Amino acid sequence: MIEWNALLFGFLFLFLLYLVFDLWLERINRRHLKSQGDHVPELFEGFIDGPKLSRIIAYTQDNSRFACLQQIISDTVLLGILLSGLLPFLEQLSGYWKLPFIPSGLFFLLIPGIISSLVDLPFGYYHTFVIEEKYGFNKSTRRIWIIDQLKAAALSLVLFSLIVSLILWMICLSPFHWWLWGFVILSLIQLTLAILYPILIAPIFNKFQPIQDQGLVDKIDHLMQEAGIRIKGLFQMDAGRRSRHTNAYFTGLGKTKRIVLFDTLIENSPQEEILAVLAHEAGHFKGKHIWKQFLLFELSMLIAFYLSYRLIDWPLLYHTFGFQHASPYVGLFLVGILGQKAGFFLAPFYMALSRRFERQADRFAVGLLKSPSSMMTVLKRLGADNLSNLFPHPFYVWFHYSHPPLVERITSIEQ
Repeated sequence: MIEWNALLFGFLFLFLLYLVFDLWLERINRRHLKSQGDHVPELFEGFIDGPKLSRIIAYTQDNSRFACLQQIISDTVLLGILLSGLLPFLEQLSGYWKLPFIPSGLFFLLIPGIISSLVDLPFGYYHTFVIEEKYGFNKSTRRIWIIDQLKAAALSLVLFSLIVSLILWMICLSPFHWWLWGFVILSLIQLTLAILYPILIAPIFNKFQPIQDQGLVDKIDHLMQEAGIRIKGLFQMDAGRRSRHTNAYFTGLGKTKRIVLFDTLIENSPQEEILAVLAHEAGHFKGKHIWKQFLLFELSMLIAFYLSYRLIDWPLLYHTFGFQHASPYVGLFLVGILGQKAGFFLAPFYMALSRRFERQADRFAVGLLKSPSSMMTVLKRLGADNLSNLFPHPFYVWFHYSHPPLVERITSIEQ
């Protein structure tokens, strides 16, 4: 039975505070867009006109309302899982089946994850085939979408089972230092995945081939040489099979490092603008932003592991949610939910750092290109092509934007 005590009331307050605050952020962002979006900024003249601005507003509003509905339903289901007695039942069921410790933990942690994934599945379908279709972005078929979901589910199941099994194994082997060994193991897995992602994981979902335009390849090689970056792989990805959205990115570490361009970017943008996008990405590479963010994430993860270690033996945590005795995997689940909701309010610190790195990458790109014009032009084109919100609320930016708003970025580059 759920025990109604100060801890449970505190948890419910945190849970509802997170939900209400997130919904409020979406609401003020929609209202701010509606109040400010009656004119096209001078910076975007020639790229965005009145009808295009109306589509941007409608696209942002539709996505925001849809995200709110999904958030409400997902959190309601999660709250139901926590308060319905399902979790104690799952633990009792594994005991009735006399499952060993690690299989018991996997069973207990997988069921809520599967339930949440099944709840989110219709939302993913609706977003792709209704909202993205409505605004001309979707190019995926239902067959491709279903295959992608099955691949993602299988991959997630394998990785989740591997990570959870190793952590539970560490708990068995070293009850007092598992948090440190678990952190080390998870860090090594993350590094391994970062190295293998371009050659092992990404090809599961997309096809990659060398960039066909040799003239573009030569220009990219020359640009990277000027930046002092050695890249062996230049690839284009068949993003256009699924969406009209455009992008490019660096990926991999060491010998698997490569540049990937969406085929939609190659088709829709002049070469000078593609080079500007890559110059920006080179700025991240030269500024070691990926490593700095990785180290910050690792520090956060180490703290999270230690706090979990300190809390999973707390009897009140278990009694509050209807458990008769302490169990490490139960504790990890409950602490993880608490940490997820509390961690939302720390997001502005990470986002501020990310936006700082983006500004640094913009400055590097302008210096590398020796002109701000192509960088400004490509940002305008990407904003227009992707129907990006030109008027986000500053408070919404503080919590949700990893990049500075487009108008701010272009103005900064221009100055």
